[in-house]
Amino acid sequence: MKRLLVGAMALALGAIPATAQSLEDLNIQIHGYATQGFLYTTNNNIFTTSSSDGSPEWTEAVLNVGAQPTPKLHVGVQARYFLLGNFGDAITLDWAAADYKFNDKFGVRFGKVKTPSGLFNETQDIDPSYMWSLLPQGIYPITSRNSLLAHYGGVAYGTLNLQRAGKLDYRGWSGEREIEGNDGYWVSFAESGITLPNGVSGLLNGGALHWKTPLSGLMLGSSLARYNSYSAPAVDTYVVPAGPSKGLTITTPGSFAIGHETVPDFFGRYDKNKVMFAAEYNRTAGLLTLEGISPAPDPYNLRAWFAMGSYKISDKFSAGAYVSQYFDKAATLGPSRYSKDWAISGRYDFNQYLYAKAEQHFIEGTAIGYDANLNPGGLNPNTKLTVLKMGVSF
Repeated sequence: MKRLLVGAMALALGAIPATAQSLEDLNIQIHGYATQGFLYTTNNNIFTTSSSDGSPEWTEAVLNVGAQPTPKLHVGVQARYFLLGNFGDAITLDWAAADYKFNDKFGVRFGKVKTPSGLFNETQDIDPSYMWSLLPQGIYPITSRNSLLAHYGGVAYGTLNLQRAGKLDYRGWSGEREIEGNDGYWVSFAESGITLPNGVSGLLNGGALHWKTPLSGLMLGSSLARYNSYSAPAVDTYVVPAGPSKGLTITTPGSFAIGHETVPDFFGRYDKNKVMFAAEYNRTAGLLTLEGISPAPDPYNLRAWFAMGSYKISDKFSAGAYVSQYFDKAATLGPSRYSKDWAISGRYDFNQYLYAKAEQHFIEGTAIGYDANLNPGGLNPNTKLTVLKMGVSF
């Protein structure tokens, strides 16, 4: 599929009229940002960093290049450098797409395209556009941003004018989703010796509706994503801890599989003048199987939601707060079953290029963001997380 999409993009670029070949006519634009974060936790180390001692191991840089060779055709690409503790330290492709807009009612984009699910997925890669240092982790986990942001395939979109009833934006998508082997989803697997050398990939389809209501500033929406069965080779590595064979490494090949998933998502946002309120809820349920490695399938039944609000106090300073909760109803009772996060946030824009963010989180439960290797004494059920971030954009 990737080769077909690259070929289709090349064909689209080759079809650009000769009169639009100069750099000026192509209307090339270059944008990007860079951020440096600092994490401090009162108890547990989080996101594979040594945050209990204070950690600056959170660096991100994004560069995107876009061109509009014709009034209806836009092409672009975005690359990202990311380092968060043991995650990243590499340059990856966020997206690369060609977008052809026939009119306001219908357009298509294809390539590696953003997956337009939920409220923030299409904008979570643009840190300067929102005030939060961390989006609610139950729905937008920072360690899985690469897997959630985009897919290889296409998106059809448009806007329908409902006259007095407002406007309706629609999006439909299809393609292949990849979850790399070093994604945050697999931290607990890796620590138990199970690795996915080739990652996991599978087909997905979905659609979303955003209703811009007659009430100015109010949008209500819903999306539905359908993930087909995902499967991939897996390897279980075991090192003998004692006895005559101490240190011997035993590897067991197997396979990883997730059945069909249907993920409904409901959201809303009110944004007018200096005030913003937003909320979102989604759920995911399924069965995870490790054939040849684990004798019993592992069910999961996830629920996640958040509610947030912010106020622009001045042209340079904004403040806000949110509450976010995440539960796995199929997990055994205890702190590892849930995560409840209360966050207070502030942002200061020094000028149009330079900004700073500060955020305080009060977290109950250990379901999100923690790993065992960096918490050898066990996880405390409660922790406070302080996040400081500086950013520059252009």
